[in-house]
Amino acid sequence: HCKHRLGCQSPPRVYGTVMHVNRGNPAGQEVLVDSWPEFKMVLTRPRREVARDPSDYFTNLYTAFYRDEGACRALLENSCAVDWGQAFQIQGEPLQPRSVQHLTYGGWNRSPPHRPIVNPLCAHPTPSCLSLPPALSCRPDKGLRLAPVSPAHAMLLRDTWNFGGNSWSLRYLCHLIRHFPNACLLAPEGTPISWSLTDPLAALTHGYTLPEHRGQHHTRPVVGMLAAQLHARGFPVYTRVLPHNEPSLHTLQRLGFRILPGVFYQLMVRPGFIQSQPASALDSAKDPAPNSGERRHAQ
Repeated sequence: HCKHRLGCQSPPRVYGTVMHVNRGNPAGQEVLVDSWPEFKMVLTRPRREVARDPSDYFTNLYTAFYRDEGACRALLENSCAVDWGQAFQIQGEPLQPRSVQHLTYGGWNRSPPHRPIVNPLCAHPTPSCLSLPPALSCRPDKGLRLAPVSPAHAMLLRDTWNFGGNSWSLRYLCHLIRHFPNACLLAPEGTPISWSLTDPLAALTHGYTLPEHRGQHHTRPVVGMLAAQLHARGFPVYTRVLPHNEPSLHTLQRLGFRILPGVFYQLMVRPGFIQSQPASALDSAKDPAPNSGERRHAQ
């Protein structure tokens, strides 16, 4: 019902998230609203059986979309709606930092979340009923082939991800690979050289080309294959990009993506973590699961 009330003209991050919930719910999310049938705030959160690890801020994913900041604050302040005792991340638009930095509940002042990551949003305007434009429909070079990403590639993806470096990120990437649309370009020996995943918000994520293969337009067939999958399923085709990542922004614009107005916020909340640490320190924080068999990043 929430999907139909939002409508296909809603922001892609709203529509994509709720569509995944209505189509098998692979991320195990549930949807809350501040009131019904007229609502000003939509919050998605992991089901209790999904959020089993209180330290896993990848799986413990909340998304927030609102039209009224008062409704946003009221729902986020509700301890029955948000488990502030767990580590989690919350993503949304127009989720302003002030909406969560000064929340209180139970008479206790909470520490503010870590420095928010602010991302521009880029979307491809091609409707799902139309064929892909030439920029997205080109074929890979001879000897290379398009394929889905394999779980066997998860370690490579983790080690090339800015948010990788621990078993939580590896588990999260494995989940994305198994349950959400993705695409990669394989070298003749079967090694991925360029790839892109999608996440529970139906956004393209972790788009990457190995440094030695850059400048050869390998992103085009990968994004084209993934866009075709998303269009066929009725999902929007969009992504968020770190503001300093100008090469990726330029590549997306060459492929026909347009920068959307506004920004997308991502905040990490980890109770007990040193609040002076920058956001990047969260992603390379020492993992309490030493038996995961992972190769560590150099710190």
